[in-house]
Amino acid sequence: MTLVRVQTERFDVDNEIEAATLGRRDVGAVVSFVGLCRDEGGTLDALDIEHYPGMAEAEIEATTQEAWRRWSLQALTVIHRYGSIAAGEPIVLVVAAAAHRGEAFAAAEFLMDYLKTRAPFWKRERRLDGSFGDWVGANEQDDRALERWRAH
Repeated sequence: MTLVRVQTERFDVDNEIEAATLGRRDVGAVVSFVGLCRDEGGTLDALDIEHYPGMAEAEIEATTQEAWRRWSLQALTVIHRYGSIAAGEPIVLVVAAAAHRGEAFAAAEFLMDYLKTRAPFWKRERRLDGSFGDWVGANEQDDRALERWRAH
């Protein structure tokens, strides 16, 4: 089972894990990752996140299919929010369920590395003083994290 959603609403981690594992007796591990909006040292009020509807979902879905090919999984959930996300609020959720923890951890990390660097979202800083900062992109560390998956 794969679930991909791009939405403005907050998500409930417990509900999403329950939905991914409900009635499953073959799941031995669930790894979840929640990415939050940082306040960047007290200067950031929010991130304004934009996406191209339809394209973002299709790109994420294609990447979840790659995770299914690489690891033996029972369920994957990817939820990414858009709109104005205040500092401290959740932006992204990845849930990977597998028979064994190693596969669940690897799939979750792979998906987050992809989401951080290649997913079609545009993020702009909105500062506490009301001004807009830079458009936020992947940094070198993020790119290196994604590159290791190409070697496999």
